Amino acid sequence: MANEETKWGNPGAMGLAAFGFTTFLLQIHNIGLITSIFPLMYGFFWGGAAQVIAGIIDGKRGDTFGMTAFISFGFFWIGLSFAFLMSFLGVVTLDNPGLAWVMIAWGMFTFYMGLATLRISIAHAIIFGTLVILFGLLALHFFGLIPAAVAGWEGLICAGAAIYTSAAVILNDKYGRWVLPIGKLPRA
Repeated sequence: MANEETKWGNPGAMGLAAFGFTTFLLQIHNIGLITSIFPLMYGFFWGGAAQVIAGIIDGKRGDTFGMTAFISFGFFWIGLSFAFLMSFLGVVTLDNPGLAWVMIAWGMFTFYMGLATLRISIAHAIIFGTLVILFGLLALHFFGLIPAAVAGWEGLICAGAAIYTSAAVILNDKYGRWVLPIGKLPRA
């Protein structure tokens, strides 16, 4: 029998949708339109598990950036959701300075990953650029310097960019042409 290799689809559409819509839900919470922690439940599954799966597929396809981004942000969502769930259940107490430093660490990671997006597309650069800003605003919020709604409104821009890029991957693939442009940038 011939050794036939499985062809994988582009997991970016799923990973970006998972990230975008989970980010959207949490920012709606930060703005105050949702008062429960319900959006964090999606952090376990869509934002978390779906991104980890997308990252594993990207790794199989040889995409180091996609693998690192999706697996890392998938576990970010799982970790954040778990922390807030444990706090809600009274198992742990989350302190705001600790949360602020977590956001700073994720902002640093996102910044250097964002530098790599300058070799992918303008859409990817917008996602990562607005995410760096979002982590900074969340850190300021947890340090008590700004209200959560400030981060929430900026986070909607980041979520929108991820959702748009996910839609572009799907539509451009299915229509075989650029239906939604993402501003491809040179890789070399």
